Amino acid sequence: MNGSRIAGLQLLFGWLNLVLAIPSIYLMFGMPLVMRQYGWSGTEIGLFQLAGLPAVFKFALAVPVQRVRLGKGHLVHWMLLLGAVLLVLYWLIGRQNLIEQRGTLFAMTLAISVLATWMDIPLNALAVRWLPRTEQLRAGSIRSAALFLGAIIGGGAMLLVQARFGWQAPFLLMGLGLLAGVLPLLMLRHREHSETAAPGPQPGFVADWVSFFNQPAARQWTCLLLTGFPFIGAAWLYLKPLMLDQGMPMEQVAWLVGIVGGGTGALASLLGGRLVPVLGAARAIVIYLLAALLALLLLTATVWLRLGPAWLIASVLCLAASMGAVSALMFGLTLFFTRRQRNASDYGLQSSLFVITRLAVPVAAGLLLDRLGHAGMLAVLSGGVLVAFVLAWRVRHSIGRGTESVLADERSLTG
Repeated sequence: MNGSRIAGLQLLFGWLNLVLAIPSIYLMFGMPLVMRQYGWSGTEIGLFQLAGLPAVFKFALAVPVQRVRLGKGHLVHWMLLLGAVLLVLYWLIGRQNLIEQRGTLFAMTLAISVLATWMDIPLNALAVRWLPRTEQLRAGSIRSAALFLGAIIGGGAMLLVQARFGWQAPFLLMGLGLLAGVLPLLMLRHREHSETAAPGPQPGFVADWVSFFNQPAARQWTCLLLTGFPFIGAAWLYLKPLMLDQGMPMEQVAWLVGIVGGGTGALASLLGGRLVPVLGAARAIVIYLLAALLALLLLTATVWLRLGPAWLIASVLCLAASMGAVSALMFGLTLFFTRRQRNASDYGLQSSLFVITRLAVPVAAGLLLDRLGHAGMLAVLSGGVLVAFVLAWRVRHSIGRGTESVLADERSLTG
């Protein structure tokens, strides 16, 4: 496969990851600002976040994608089918302003969340199938960058579009973006040449999940997957209220965390992905988590000692950069540990495990915030990153050998 074709596929997968991230971010993290203006209570806004729960069940959503074959090129057909339903949902939610119809808005948001989550499975299964193994770490970095950009667009730009052009405009733009990503897949269906053969008998889905852990270093990788990102992500989630409590104006907080921090995370994601082949997976895991630990310790010390705005801004940017690098590595290794013959089920299982801890740790961090304050919460989260760093140090060689084993298997198949 030549370089220009790989670059085109990377661009397509990055665009699709972006357009699938924006709706959930807009509805669950951007819209609460509008909801508050229309009198929604804090409890109602909090319960509205339950619309994000479908991500926990990716392992179940992956089962039909893996097993129900929609003809030749069935992963593309899954994308087209789910994309068509998602476009219908955009049309339904955009017909009238639902901000004061709480139940209807929640139901529509939940449905959109299910479809966007479901589409993520065949999308990344296609990335595993179509991209060489050597390109999958880069695909992870592009996906990470797309999520940071999605946070900027969904959490900020789409709110401005709605305020200027009305309720329907963001959903129209989301639909056009989705069409621009899905339609090129029609011309790429022939790439699924291995899908044309009749599938052999498949094991039960529980056996599928169990066999995932029989890969070299899969157990060690799973432990790292569960611990490597959630503590950093929880610290980032509570940054805005932390900075407000430190006396920083709201506009400056929104600009620094939402725009500058998001852009820094996106750039660090791309750079981090480029450096992994140079460093090797084993060293990259340790270096990136060490950077995250130092950034979080710097933020903790800044808050604890009240070092002032300059130190706070510096620590926020360091945290954004380290989070971007770590998330790029996590997403890239998730693709790497997804077997080609079990691409949907392996990816869905890993994603569910990742989401469970990503959701659970912020809840625990919120309880710590109420009892220990910002500095105490950050100190505990720093301890969590320290545990992840120690784990990464212990398993780095196993994961390095596991990635080399995957690459060797691919070379033997293509050689």
